[in-house]
Amino acid sequence: MRKISFLMVSFLFAFYFAGNVWAQSNETKAEPYIFTDIKEIKSTSIKNQNRSSTCWSFSGIAFLESELIRMGNPAVDLSPMYVVRNIYAMKADRYVRFNGTNNFGPGGSFFDVLEAIKRFGIVPLEVYPGLNYGEDLHVHGELDALTKAFVDVIIKNPNKKISTAWKAAFDGILDAYLGKVPENFTYYGKNYTPKSFVKFLGLNPDDYVVITSFNHHPFYQKFVLELPDNWIHGEAYNVSIADFERILDFAIDNGFPVAWASDVSDKGFNWSKGVAIVPDINDIENAGSDKERWTRLSNKEKEKVLYAFDKPVKEMTITQELRQLAFDNYQTTDDHGMVLVGKANDQQGNTFFKVKNSWGADGVYKGYFYASKAFVLYKTTNIMVHKKAIPMDIQKKLGI
Repeated sequence: MRKISFLMVSFLFAFYFAGNVWAQSNETKAEPYIFTDIKEIKSTSIKNQNRSSTCWSFSGIAFLESELIRMGNPAVDLSPMYVVRNIYAMKADRYVRFNGTNNFGPGGSFFDVLEAIKRFGIVPLEVYPGLNYGEDLHVHGELDALTKAFVDVIIKNPNKKISTAWKAAFDGILDAYLGKVPENFTYYGKNYTPKSFVKFLGLNPDDYVVITSFNHHPFYQKFVLELPDNWIHGEAYNVSIADFERILDFAIDNGFPVAWASDVSDKGFNWSKGVAIVPDINDIENAGSDKERWTRLSNKEKEKVLYAFDKPVKEMTITQELRQLAFDNYQTTDDHGMVLVGKANDQQGNTFFKVKNSWGADGVYKGYFYASKAFVLYKTTNIMVHKKAIPMDIQKKLGI
């Protein structure tokens, strides 16, 4: 009996050990994210903002390029730097008028793109590449430092009277680096001004709105979005998180691109892996086969596993309160502008948005990446869409 019991115990121990090794090995070899596109919105080629803080213009322009394709127009590459050039001059004027208390820097917002096109029109990329300073790619360190130093001198008012020359001098800096603004140009054999080109394209800036979802302002009203780069004090429509999600789904499902401003400094964003997620650190399902071990791990140890991006994980359920808390505590910051151009499922059927970036055609998805719905709901500061991309009942609530 003892001999038989010993053999049985030995057998059971070996079986348990082998099973445990297999489980751990299976976890180690877990399949990374595999995405299947289920909805794709046509877009132009990937661009590269390089070493410039002009994602707001690149993404806003990329969004409008996809809009033009959606509207039945041939694909056209528009100039982000034409927008940047005109907005920098506007920003300098307001900075001086606010005695240096308004934000002045290279960042911006989707409001800027709409305002620039409304006031100054737009031109093709080939007409205004914005590279007038000996570089093949955008490098704005010197330009940004120089323009900031210039406007700071103006607000110090060393002559005790601001001269009539300062705006022309500031324009001279912009012209030297980015190029003079063209009064007219030829495109496919026809002559245009920047404003007549907008009419030719059929773009109407008034067709587009900026939307957000925060509960420190009433829902279904507009408010000035409190972001440092919203120097222009643009007003966003505020909706509940449920309606915000409905707008995202309705837009993409019906072929509308979505300009997306979000926080890419969050640890859930991984460009090298091409994915952005919000893992649920407390959910036992993320433990895999070794739940007992998972419960003994510290939060830091759990995060190391969850943010390895080596397999799909269960994500947090995003609520209005979670969104608000992250925004109020500066955990969600307005880092980067991109464009949502499709939807995909991972191998477990979870929904992701396909994102067009402006960091060049590199990375695992050649300039694109995939952001989970949870990440988009949690980390979005604002979006821009065509009014028709909003469900009718929400349009009525907003008075659009």
